Amino acid sequence: MYTYYVSVGSNIGNRKKYITTAFQSLQKHEGIYSVLSSSLLETEPWGYTDQPVFINAVWQVISTLEPHTMLKVLQQLEQEAERERTIHWGPRTLDLDIIYALQSDGSCVVYDDPTLQLPHPYFWERLFVLQPLQELVPQFTYEGETIGNRIAQLALDR
Repeated sequence: MYTYYVSVGSNIGNRKKYITTAFQSLQKHEGIYSVLSSSLLETEPWGYTDQPVFINAVWQVISTLEPHTMLKVLQQLEQEAERERTIHWGPRTLDLDIIYALQSDGSCVVYDDPTLQLPHPYFWERLFVLQPLQELVPQFTYEGETIGNRIAQLALDR
């Protein structure tokens, strides 16, 4: 059993509908036992900033699916939302990224291959990920730092 934390984003089209449809589809998947969502929040774009405002969230997904299989499920949901990958960090109907994963013993899942990097290499740098993650897991720590301290530091650096 794995616990996945999935960053969710949408900034074109019917943003809430894309997110809701993907959430409902994930809940129905046979290898997934529960899906919890943080609140939805509007955020400014990160990286490539000349684009519309995003709606972001984080989902906690409990599943028997191996990490690469979970990634394929998420990519299928993006395809169903007609996601187009034309600009790196550009506008999208739906963006689903595994940002962090735990094995059943509570240890962090680590991958570094061409298709999957865990933990996600930028998750600890992005307020739009950390704020909803904190809502789901207020006691989250990474490399000895609490999520609350990290959010405060990033907010100061803005």
